[in-house]
Amino acid sequence: MFNEKRLLNEFLALVQIDSETKQERQIADYLTRKLSDLGLDVFEDDTAKSTGHTAGNLIGYLKGTKENVEVIMLNCHMDTVAPGNGVKPAIKDGYVVSDGTTILGADDKAGIAALLEALQVLKENKLPHGDIQVIITIGEETSLTGASALNPNHLKAKYGYALDTGGKVGSIKASAPAHATFDVDVFGKTAHAGVAPENGVSAIQIAAVAIAKLPLGRIDEETTANIGSFEAKGPLNVVTDYTRVRAEARSFNKDKLEQQLSLMKEAFETAANELNGRVDIKTNLTFPNFNLDENDPVIKIAKRAAEKIGRSCDLIKAGGGSDANIFNGYGVPTGILTCGYELIHTTEERMPIKELNKLTEMTLAIIAEVASASDSAL
Repeated sequence: MFNEKRLLNEFLALVQIDSETKQERQIADYLTRKLSDLGLDVFEDDTAKSTGHTAGNLIGYLKGTKENVEVIMLNCHMDTVAPGNGVKPAIKDGYVVSDGTTILGADDKAGIAALLEALQVLKENKLPHGDIQVIITIGEETSLTGASALNPNHLKAKYGYALDTGGKVGSIKASAPAHATFDVDVFGKTAHAGVAPENGVSAIQIAAVAIAKLPLGRIDEETTANIGSFEAKGPLNVVTDYTRVRAEARSFNKDKLEQQLSLMKEAFETAANELNGRVDIKTNLTFPNFNLDENDPVIKIAKRAAEKIGRSCDLIKAGGGSDANIFNGYGVPTGILTCGYELIHTTEERMPIKELNKLTEMTLAIIAEVASASDSAL
C-alpha cells in the first residue's frame, strides 16, 4: 500500500540534513513543514530555552477518522550523534550506507521516514484511524534531553511506540533500566611530594581506595555500574589535592539502583574519612526504568501487528535508555519498536532497505490494529 520509492527518497533526504545533537534547527523546520502538509496540527515547544538546543520538540496531532478509538503516540527523535554532518548516502547491496567519514543517521531517521510514509498512506487512502499524537524530540542522544524537558501536560495518548532501536523489525523493547549519574569531587591537602609528603593528603589516593572497594561492571542480571572518568592533574612533586570522578549506575529495579548508589557513596565517604580528606557527592536520576509485559495493551497491539506483517514479536530488554523511559515515567506506557538499522553510532552504520519497508508496514499495522480493536479485545 505504501510507496517504497518515496519512502527511500525521504530517508535519503533526511540523512542529508545536518542534525547533530544541539543543532536541530534545520531538521525541525523541515519536519514541521512535512507534518503540517500531512494534515497534522503541529507546534514546537519552548524547551530550546531551557536546553540550549537550537530547536524544541515537535508535537503534532492528527485527528482520527474513526470515533471511540484510543489515542496513541508515535515517537522518534530528530538528533544524531557525531560525526553526523555532511552525510553522503549511497545504496550498496540492498543497504543505505554513508561514505565512511560520517555516521548514516538511520538512528533515528529511519523511524522518522517510516512514520512520515505511514502518515502519507493514511491520508492518500483515507484509511480509518483514531487520533494520533506524533512527538519528535530533540537531544535524545544526550541523556534524553528533549523528552525530559517536555511538559507532560502535552501528552494526550493512552499508550505509545518509540520507533528507535536496532534489531529485526517486528520485536519490541518492553523494559529498560533506570539510569543515574554519580559525580564526586575529592579534596585532599597539598604538600611537597619529596620534602614533606606526610603533611599532604592525596585526593588521588582517596579516590583510588574508594574505587577499589566498589562493585562495578555487571552487579547482577538487572544492575550495572561504571566509572566513566577519573580526572586529576598536578606537578609530580606536589601531593594532589583535588580529583574528580564521574560514574553511572543502571538497574531495571529502582531499589537495586538506590542500593548501588548508596554503596558507591559509602565507599567514597569511608575512604575520605580514613585518609583525612573530604568528598562532595552529587547523584542524579537521569531517567526512570520501565517494565511492560504481555498483558499491557501496548504489547498486545504490537504482537498482533507483527503477526499481520509476517514477523515474530519478541519482548526484549533494553540495555540503555530512550525517550520511552521518560514517557513511561509520565504515565504513558510506551514500547520501543525495533527499526532494523545496524552498527549505529559508527561510520559503518547501515540501513537495510527491506527493514525500512517493514518498519513502515509495522507502523501502519499498529495504527490499523488500534483502530479495529475494542476495549474487550485489548
